[in-house]
Amino acid sequence: MRLRVTVAGLLAALLLTGCAQSVDPIERLGKKAAQRVRPQETAYRRWGLAAPLAPAPHAPARPAARTGGPGLPPVVDHVRTRDKVVFLTYDDGAERDPRFVDMVRELRLPVSMFLTDTVVGPGYAHFARLRAVGASVQNHTLDRASLRGLPYAGQRAEICGQQEKLRQRFGVRPRLLRPPYGRYDATTLRAAAHCGVSAVVLGRTPDATQPLRPGDILAGFDEPDLTDATLRLLRRVQAEGFTPARLENYL
Repeated sequence: MRLRVTVAGLLAALLLTGCAQSVDPIERLGKKAAQRVRPQETAYRRWGLAAPLAPAPHAPARPAARTGGPGLPPVVDHVRTRDKVVFLTYDDGAERDPRFVDMVRELRLPVSMFLTDTVVGPGYAHFARLRAVGASVQNHTLDRASLRGLPYAGQRAEICGQQEKLRQRFGVRPRLLRPPYGRYDATTLRAAAHCGVSAVVLGRTPDATQPLRPGDILAGFDEPDLTDATLRLLRRVQAEGFTPARLENYL
């Protein structure tokens, strides 16, 4: 009788031990998942934001566009949408602050970088890191020359040349072109179409005296510290009830 009781006790202990071991890996996975989520949840605090950035809606929208004729890319200075979104765009590629890469990654910012080859120079690795964390890379010409008034061959060389440079660097051909200084003409649109550009994008400098509008394409960050300028803009975006969205999803 004692032997049967002892065997039964050992079996019960083994079963309980086995159950405990089967739970431990799940608990460990749960802890790891929590550790992965926690930095994302608190990133906004590290960057001085009052709350996480609201997710952008996925609803499509049509741009308020001008075209130079059939078969030519539209010229977009604002996206016509009811979504309370704005678009963060940056020109040239002169700013190479590693903090900006960290901010884009941690806040998951949908930013568009319009790059000029002669300005970026040896700094393409910085933009490869930005692209790896979610930024898009677009065309701002080879030399940042004013396109308006240039002959067709010259405009095509500026636009197509940078398309090819960016293809070699990143393996993709950009869909969007921002003409330097916002200057373009009908020849620009013809050359852009030839180079595979689907939209010519303008924008406006954030102005504290003017409220944000749904679909604003924000550009012209002239301040020396791009990271701090973007953080101040993000605080304003949140305060006015907006959130950043990816421009390429709306064009």
